[in-house]
Amino acid sequence: MTALSIQTDFTPVNPLETVENILLARDWPIERTDDEMITCATGGWCDYNICFSWREELPALHFSCAFDVRVPVQKRPEIYELLAKVNEQMFLGHFDLVSEEGVIVYRHGLPLAGMHPTQTMFEDLLDIAVDACERFFPAFQFVLWAGKTADEALAAAMLETVGEA
Repeated sequence: MTALSIQTDFTPVNPLETVENILLARDWPIERTDDEMITCATGGWCDYNICFSWREELPALHFSCAFDVRVPVQKRPEIYELLAKVNEQMFLGHFDLVSEEGVIVYRHGLPLAGMHPTQTMFEDLLDIAVDACERFFPAFQFVLWAGKTADEALAAAMLETVGEA
């Protein structure tokens, strides 16, 4: 297996400075170290615990957005099936189940070698992640609390409403 080797004359700048400015503008709470930042966002369905991790040696930014929900062990097989089906619908990022904690997480890695990332890039990353979480949260809830199958839950989540009642 070949090791990842990134060679560049560009010295990466920690993108967490830019991310912090976005979070401050949104008035979201922030906990920060040199290479990690954690915040919480209120969604339409639940609160999302959001983490940005900077890896200078790659250089890359890892982003995760966790649902405020726990998956019991007996529901995990159906949740794993739903995760696979949901991930087929994803263009950016993917959903995982952190098995030790039973938490569903949206993840995305952003390689930044040789790039000058903009505030708009990180705003888009946040918006795409929260939109994906908002879109698929009901499907996970259908499996967890309504006893639906992965197929039934995904079909309900993919239903697009048109107009107003």
